[in-house]
Amino acid sequence: MPLLGGIRPPIAVLCVLVLALAALTAQVLGPGKDTVAPKAVLSSQKYFAEDGAIAMRASIDERVTDLDRTARALSDGAPVKPERILEDLGRTYQKWTGTTVLDLESGDVLAARGETIPLAWLDKGVLTGDRALTPRMVRLETGDVRLMIMAVLDWKDRPQQLLIASSGLSVPAINLGPFRTMAVVAENGEVLATAGFERAEALNSAQERKELTFLQKQMTRLSDQAALKAEQHPVRTKEPGSRGYPGVSGTLIGGDYNGRTALAGYASLASSNPEEKKSVAAGLGLTVVALLPVVQQQTGEQVHELYGLIVSGILVLLGLLAAAILWATVQRPLLRLFLESRRLARGDLTRPVSVPRAGEAARIGTALERLRKQLISDGGAPGGVPGAAGFPGAGFAGSPFPAAAPPDPVPPKKGGFAGLVGRFGGLASLLLTAVLLLLWCVPVGLLLNRTDGSVSVPTTMVNDQRDRTDLIADRIRRALNEAQADLVSTSRLLGKEKDGSGTELLEEALKKHTRYRALYVVDADGSVGARAGDDPHSWSRDKDLPLVRVSGQGGKKPVIQAGAPVPEREGSTLVGEIRVEFLNSLLTRPGLGEVRVVDSESATIAANDGFLAFEELPRSSLTDLTRAARVQIGAGPLENGLLLREGGGVTVAAAAPFSGGGVTADIGWTVISWQNAERFQIAPYEREDRSVLAGMLGLAAIIVCLGWIHLVVIRPLRALAASAEKLADGDLKTVLYPRYQDEVGAVVRSLELLRQQAQAHRHNQARRPAEARPGVGGR
Repeated sequence: MPLLGGIRPPIAVLCVLVLALAALTAQVLGPGKDTVAPKAVLSSQKYFAEDGAIAMRASIDERVTDLDRTARALSDGAPVKPERILEDLGRTYQKWTGTTVLDLESGDVLAARGETIPLAWLDKGVLTGDRALTPRMVRLETGDVRLMIMAVLDWKDRPQQLLIASSGLSVPAINLGPFRTMAVVAENGEVLATAGFERAEALNSAQERKELTFLQKQMTRLSDQAALKAEQHPVRTKEPGSRGYPGVSGTLIGGDYNGRTALAGYASLASSNPEEKKSVAAGLGLTVVALLPVVQQQTGEQVHELYGLIVSGILVLLGLLAAAILWATVQRPLLRLFLESRRLARGDLTRPVSVPRAGEAARIGTALERLRKQLISDGGAPGGVPGAAGFPGAGFAGSPFPAAAPPDPVPPKKGGFAGLVGRFGGLASLLLTAVLLLLWCVPVGLLLNRTDGSVSVPTTMVNDQRDRTDLIADRIRRALNEAQADLVSTSRLLGKEKDGSGTELLEEALKKHTRYRALYVVDADGSVGARAGDDPHSWSRDKDLPLVRVSGQGGKKPVIQAGAPVPEREGSTLVGEIRVEFLNSLLTRPGLGEVRVVDSESATIAANDGFLAFEELPRSSLTDLTRAARVQIGAGPLENGLLLREGGGVTVAAAAPFSGGGVTADIGWTVISWQNAERFQIAPYEREDRSVLAGMLGLAAIIVCLGWIHLVVIRPLRALAASAEKLADGDLKTVLYPRYQDEVGAVVRSLELLRQQAQAHRHNQARRPAEARPGVGGR
């Protein structure tokens, strides 16, 4: 028989799949490998480093853009004194540690503000060539590293001037929690800046100082490893087809001290979107490393190993029982029919056919026995008596009319499984086999290792949700502050327009900044003057309203506006409407779940997963969390993180109100995030997922193997039983064609040979009376 034909292969495959699934179940439902922390905690450190890298990249790129835009705007206008340039720059942007204007022709310093900027690093390679005016990292005499950003001031008939601004390479100014530290690492693994180690002066005990020293050494060692890994190509570090963070990111495991292990996540600076323009910060070769000491855990519990072995043993027993049923009710009767039909086709009609007990095999066996008797009565075997009852055409001697064959005895009705098989045939066997295997699949997939609201979630996950939400809030706040600062810079250029129009200036600014959907000037009387982009909305001149505000209640989208007074135009305001899609893109981060920005009334302004304008939060507990986060404690509101146990589920939620500097510090907005703890890769949920997977694999094995048997064996066998019964009833004209090269096909071929023999015997009997008739008429 062919390798993939017949009844043997599907039963063999079923046995192999059952044994393989049992082995897999014993492994995945048993205890996991000893790990220092759950996978969810490791992934969270990587996400935290990615968030820090994105925030730092955006900050550096924004600084470069601001200085370049300021220099071009000044170059397009009338010459300005260097002192006035630095004064306006410091008033508009509070991000520079030091600024300097340098005469490129003479090399003299024309003006300087803030900390002293060393100029020894300036050479011809910095000012010319392919990397001209590229930001550089320079170490000061104090040992600190500064990022130097340059732009050229070029006025007609005047020597060119170089505007230099220095800024620190500090990590985002967010709350890192009581234990986490972050570092900015150069390409050679050198730590350029850190945050989180400042609490060294507050430590009193020697044990705490030792632990801090241990963490500092771990940060140095892990930073070297992160710098080496960051040199890899981003595509090669990910699985084929995977997306996510466009740069290189991952996790590292350090040493342990006093029961704690240092875990680190790292992320190289890269563009937030591969389709965006090339990032200046991404070319600096910087990497952000986030370090967190966690308490070691052991997951090797013997009870889970016992569960896995018991469940696997039950599966093996049920699988063997199912295979035995298929062998006894399908395979063995079919093989017996194959041997009996081949014996009859060869002419061996002496022994009765061994008829199976029930099902299609019994019907076919009965038909074979009837055919055997008919062939014997027709002289098809030694000792056969022609004309004996049993086959059509065999009647009284000399009679041209056949005598009816005596009916076959009706088998007695059977009860139980034998009666079920006799009524439904092989389908009953498949049904019983499926029930036996489902007795294992259903409890394992739906009942075993089920979790509820009492699942223990690591405290680290709650803290990380809170800290990452605070980081997102800081990104949104900084983005809005930058948008308003851009409007201030543009409004000063508008104030210098002689004709008072400025439409071209607004259109150029709108092309450069994708965050705006519209830019327009609102005059003192409330009318709109110069404009660019979409249709403007009304701008309230109430002095109590902040410069960044939201309106549009009742509409399809919130209207987020930022304003800046236009100098030299009394009562005029430059208004920019910020696209909601821009804010939504800042909220999209893996591992945070659903993230929303809500106003002081807890109405939704932006979200990462679709929302209705100004809709309420889906749960009252989330609304209470946002209100609690806005409560003034000490210097201001603080972020909060909670573990909510509602409706048998566990949800990790966090809320972070806007805080810090800038015009958006007091607008009352809050970033809130929440996600179901089932998404975490922790032991209880992993065991539940594995149980569901084992049940689904068992169900797939049932469908594949039993469906295989039904299509290849049971259905052709039912058709064969009907054809065999017609043949035994005297239908000798229907030719039987074998469609399968297996046991069923072999039985069909044997039946076709028996049909041909019976048809030949009928023709012989029809010729005998025709040969004797002329002799009778001659007398």
